[in-house]
Amino acid sequence: MATIKINKQNFYHNLNQIALKTGSVDKIAIVLKDNAYGHGLELMADLASEFGIKHAVVRNRSEANLIKPLFNSILVLGDKAVVDEKCSFAINTIEDIVQAQKGSRIELKVDTGMHRNGIAPGEVDRAFELIRGNGLLLVGVMTHYRSADELSSEYFWQKKQFEKLRQKINQSGYTDIRIHSHNSAAILRTKCFDEDLVRVGIGAYGYNELPDPFDKVVLKPVLSLHAKKIATRILKKGDKVGYGGDFVAPKEMKVSTYDLGYGDGWCRGNSSHPFMTAENLPILGRVSMDFISLESDKEEICVMSDAQEAAKQLGTISYEITTTLSVNIAKEVN
Repeated sequence: MATIKINKQNFYHNLNQIALKTGSVDKIAIVLKDNAYGHGLELMADLASEFGIKHAVVRNRSEANLIKPLFNSILVLGDKAVVDEKCSFAINTIEDIVQAQKGSRIELKVDTGMHRNGIAPGEVDRAFELIRGNGLLLVGVMTHYRSADELSSEYFWQKKQFEKLRQKINQSGYTDIRIHSHNSAAILRTKCFDEDLVRVGIGAYGYNELPDPFDKVVLKPVLSLHAKKIATRILKKGDKVGYGGDFVAPKEMKVSTYDLGYGDGWCRGNSSHPFMTAENLPILGRVSMDFISLESDKEEICVMSDAQEAAKQLGTISYEITTTLSVNIAKEVN
C-alpha cells in the first residue's frame, strides 16, 4: 500500500503562523476531526500536543477518547452531550439541550448566517433558560462563517451578528465562558483577534484558501503521498494500458505499476485528462482499485505533495483530497 509522509516542521511552521495571528499558542484549538483531515488522528494529536497546543476539536466521542490524555479540553461537534471532565459538546438545536445529560459541559452554537447548524439568534434567550433549568454547564458560545474565504462583505455581516450575540451573553449573567467564531480562513484574514479561541483545521495542515487580494500568510503542506513500485514492463508502440486500454503507448516505453488506487481513497479522475504527479509524471490510463501506471521504474514515486494543487487538477478542494485517503495507509513522520 501507499505511504503518507508527514512533514513535522511544516506543521509547526503553520501553527507558528496561526499563533502570530492569535497572539498565543494557548488560543489555538486544533481541528482533528475525520482522521485529522486524513493526516492521522493520533499522529497529528501527538505532534500538536508536543508543540504546546492545549485544545482540540473532533467529530465524535470515539475520536475524543483516542486523544484525551493529550489536551486540556476537547470540543465534540457531533455527539450527544454527556458528563465528561475534558469534553464539551456543541449544541445545535433546542432539542440538543433537552437531550443533554445533566451536568454535561456544552458550547452553544448560534447560527449567524451559515444556516447549517446552530440555534437561531431569536432562540438564544430560550436556550439560556433551558441550559440553566436542565443543569448544564455552559462553557462556550460559538458560530461558523460561511464565506470567510471569499472576497465579499458576508464575513463582516456575520461577524456583526456574532458581536450582537456577545453583548447578549454579557447581559445574561454568564461569565467565564469561551467565545470563538474563527476558522482557518477567518483567522488568516483577520487583523485584530479578540476572541478566546480559534478552531484551526485546513490552515494547520498547510492550505491557505484565501484569494490573492488578501495579504498572503504562507503555509506549507504537511502531507505528501507516495507509492511503491509493484512491477515493471517494456511496452511496444501501440500497446495499451489498463482497463479499456485508454492509454496507447506512442513509442517503446518502460512502464511500472504503483500501489495506489481508488481503493486507497485516491480519486479515479478522468483518463483523458491524466493527473500529473508531483514528479511531473502523468498517470497512464485509468486508475485501478489498487494501482496506477506511470512511465518510470523508480522504486518509489511522490504522487502528491500539495493537495491544493492536486485539487485543481481533479476539480475539487484540498479538503476532499486529504480526507478521502484511507485510514489504513501507513504514515511516517519526516
